[in-house]
Amino acid sequence: MTNRFNKLELEPVQQQQHEQQPFARTAPTTTAASLGTTQLDELHDASHWMRLADQSRRCGAFEDALRYYSRAVELDRQMVGGWVGQVRMLIALEEYTEAELWARKALELFRNNAELHAARAQALCRNGDFKNAQAACDAAIGQPGQSAYPWMSRGDLMLARRDAVAEHCFDKAIQLDPDWIILIEVAAIYMYYRRHAKALGRCAAAVERAPDQAYAWYQQGRCQMFTGLSKSARLSFKQCLDLEPKHHGARAALKEMEHGDGIFKRAVRRVFGRG
Repeated sequence: MTNRFNKLELEPVQQQQHEQQPFARTAPTTTAASLGTTQLDELHDASHWMRLADQSRRCGAFEDALRYYSRAVELDRQMVGGWVGQVRMLIALEEYTEAELWARKALELFRNNAELHAARAQALCRNGDFKNAQAACDAAIGQPGQSAYPWMSRGDLMLARRDAVAEHCFDKAIQLDPDWIILIEVAAIYMYYRRHAKALGRCAAAVERAPDQAYAWYQQGRCQMFTGLSKSARLSFKQCLDLEPKHHGARAALKEMEHGDGIFKRAVRRVFGRG
């Protein structure tokens, strides 16, 4: 069991106050020293941590988002979005076994939640258990109401099976939720299966929809890079840095590209891992 998994165990919020420093710019200006624990808890409710988690998700900061979702669940065990978020961030961090376990734990509380079934399906799929992934995916799609994530999860499974219906699933997800981050997350699924040209189309749509989002430009740069569009990739990474000057991924990519495209393809796998 990894340290990351252990951190998801519920702990009193007051034992983790030192972890709040990285989020100081979004927290109230009143210092912790001037407030009691009870007052701090009132200022940092579950909804507060959910907002920070969503912001981190939209920046690709999955470790931070995982911690924030976990904090939200600590404060409100009925915050189903926090449970879903934890599982999805574990999947993004390629902790598939842990993600599937936490999806099952959450489904004990929210038996008919479509997004939890979808998250379990995606985790099972990434672990190669297509049979149970299909059952979980069917359970997600079969719940009342519709949202984007169950269709994204189904698309993931279809890609793993090399089924052309995957694109229809992703189109359906985007139709249900036109948020730019859905396009980026669809692109991430394509990239996991090394379908970089397909991913690039989704990233380009995200950039067109949200040109002020650094993470969209960054992911577009990655896709361009993996499809051999070095000049375009540099422009995307520079645009990312214009919007977010401290973006580590974009800065690292540009630095590696300066050494030339010949060694870049090897170096990029060290920087980004699987992509």
